[in-house]
This record gives sequence, structure tokens and C-alpha cells, in this order.
Amino acid sequence: MACAQEYPTRPIKLIVPFAPGGGNDAIGRIIAKNLSETLGQPVVVDNRSGAGGRLGVDSGVRSDPDGYTLTLISNSYAANPSLFKIGFDPIKDITPIGLIARTPLLVAIRQDLPVNNIAELIQFAKLRPGKLSYASSGLGGISHLSTELFLKSANIQMEHIPYKGTSPAMTDLVSGTTDLFFSTSGTALPYMRSNKIRVIAVTTPKRSKAEPSIPTIAESGLPNYAVTVWYGLVGPKNLAPAIVQKLNLALIKALEDNRTLDLFRTTGDEASPSNPEEFKNLIELEIAQWQKVVIEAKIKVKSD
Repeated sequence: MACAQEYPTRPIKLIVPFAPGGGNDAIGRIIAKNLSETLGQPVVVDNRSGAGGRLGVDSGVRSDPDGYTLTLISNSYAANPSLFKIGFDPIKDITPIGLIARTPLLVAIRQDLPVNNIAELIQFAKLRPGKLSYASSGLGGISHLSTELFLKSANIQMEHIPYKGTSPAMTDLVSGTTDLFFSTSGTALPYMRSNKIRVIAVTTPKRSKAEPSIPTIAESGLPNYAVTVWYGLVGPKNLAPAIVQKLNLALIKALEDNRTLDLFRTTGDEASPSNPEEFKNLIELEIAQWQKVVIEAKIKVKSD
């Protein structure tokens, strides 16, 4: 066990359980850089994609509780227990360190899709049941589940085309291979600003501070729809409380840094620092909420 007073004495590995180029990766790299400066040791991002984020998370959960392997988690972590058989307890087998950020998903459509808002999209899809396709960053991931929730709420059907990560999903949306993608802000905003895609709504209850002109899904015809993406930092169970405290304080410092806030503004994320207990409560709440969504939307995902 590492001595908390001396910790850290060597590089720290930050597992990002998704491919490079997506929202999780962007958040991980922003935080890793700032934590490196605060802790005085390199924090190295280790992208371990696959199985909707489960492969990387499983590796992180089973790592030694010495503070030298941390894992970035997001909503998909809370949804996975309702969709897959996971080999660990999602609460008891982790040590929450703190929440990092919150952000909306952006409802992105191919540039030439002849709709301008959510109401028109729903009407267009109803006239073409199953003819439109939507991309996701992976089976069981947050973009998949949030889109399925949207389809059920709107009573429409689309073909699901899953990808191994956000970046390839966005690439095919830009090329016109798919019609729709519920994308993270960091991935979608640059393409929207360069007119390669169009964004017609955000999934959060309130409009995004980064792009306040974009309406919410709720105000566009589906008043009960809301999904907020979050990112947080965890370690394996039995991580020493003193190390947890040191990491949490370093994380809060990183989230108060103007350089971090400036980077978040470019990706559409909002810093949301918390203590470990608050983050644990959020994870528990999200697990219950996504279980309800999976049951009510009758979402079935084969283990990949």
C-alpha cells in the first residue's frame, strides 16, 4: 500500500475505457494534464476501448488499490449493470474519487437530412418507419440508450448502427452513411461549427451554456425527455482514504483552474466538482434510473 504522505512517487495510469477522439477521451486528457502538474507525477491516459466501456472499467476495478491506476467513468458505467453480466459490484468494488463534469448529448444529423428541428425529425421518421439509421458509440453505451429512449418517447423506429467509439460514429455521420447521432458535445461541436453536420437539439433539461441557441428536446416536443452525461474518477475498492482525499483535492483544484475551464468551454462541458460521497450517491441514483429506462424501453443488448 502506498504511503499517502509520499504518494505519488511514480507515474499514474488513467484508464479511459473508450477509443481516442471521443468525449471520454477529451475529458480524460484535459484532467490528466492538470493532475500531472498538481500531483508532481505524470498521469498517463491509457485508452482501453471495447464492450461499451466494460473492458477498460473491468481492468481498472481489478487493479491494485495503490492509487496508481485510476479509471474515468461516465453514464454507461451506471447503465451496464442493467444490460450485461458484469463481474463486479458497481458500488462496492470501486472507490469514488469525484465528479468531473456534466454535459449534454447533441442531437446531430447529417447535413442534408431535410429536417430542421425535433418535431420535423419525428414526423419525417414516422413517414419512413425503420428507414432512417442512427449511429451510436457502442452497444449499451450512453448514445445508444439515450437514442433508444428518444425513439420510444417519440414512438418512432430507426435502424441502429453501433460503432466502436464516438469518433468513427461521427465520421460516418459526416459522410452521410448514417442519419442521426446523439453525440458528446466535444465531438459534435467542431463539426457543427464547420458546417459538416447540423445539431437540432440538446438532451439536457436546460440549454447548454456553450451553445445556448440550440433548443432542448424537452422544449421541442418531448417534455419528459432529459439525459445529462457526466464524467467522474474512481479507483478500485480499498483505496486508502488519505490517498482518496489527496486525489479529490487535486481533482477539485484541476476543475477550478482557468485553463481547464477554458478547455471545457470549447468542448461544451461544465465543471462539476464533488466530494467522494456525493459522487457515490450520483452513481447509485443513475444505476436505478437507467435500470428503469432499460425496463420501460425494453432495451435488449447482446453481450459483445
